[in-house]
Amino acid sequence: MIATLPMFPLELVAFPGEELPLHIFEQRYQQLLEDCEDDKITFGIPTYINKRLEYGTEMKVLKVVKRYPSGASDVICKGVRVFKLVDFYNKLGEKLYAGGTVQFFEGIDDGTTALRAEFIRLLTAFYDELDIVTPVVDVKTITTYTLAHKMGLSLDQEYALLQIVSEKERYEFLIQHLSSILPTIRTVNRTKEIIKMNGHFKNFDPLDFEEY
Repeated sequence: MIATLPMFPLELVAFPGEELPLHIFEQRYQQLLEDCEDDKITFGIPTYINKRLEYGTEMKVLKVVKRYPSGASDVICKGVRVFKLVDFYNKLGEKLYAGGTVQFFEGIDDGTTALRAEFIRLLTAFYDELDIVTPVVDVKTITTYTLAHKMGLSLDQEYALLQIVSEKERYEFLIQHLSSILPTIRTVNRTKEIIKMNGHFKNFDPLDFEEY
């Protein structure tokens, strides 16, 4: 499906289903917000990465939390669906803000119960190693996007995840990431424990060499 959207480029990845707080202060984006409210339209957040705009997420305004005398606003937006940017325009017609022609992704909902269970197991281990309480999630509704910003992915990795159409492949991507990062975290934690013991008297069991 092809569509034209107002554009709000940012150096971040927004995921479908994610609620994103934004502070709107530039005049062009104040106009964009006004149009979203008046005309009930959505807008796009294309990720600015490697000096390029190519993929992003369609967003809808959920609510305006606060309006300032300057015209600035604090708003909560929610990700809808992923798109590939076909054309980008510095100005959308007579508007102050940018726009673009986009091709929406048709996501493939092929995640399995086994993959979800393995993902949750590794994610819980990840938070346990960091000594952080695992966020409460509904195992029936959790997706690969739910905690994507909270598992140590780099911007490049988040951007790669955004481009994967299949839920099954996204689970495999995240499982691979957690499986590779957990040993490093465990090594760091063991090192921290060893450092803490420096200067302390250690109680070692003597080795028995009778049968050596």
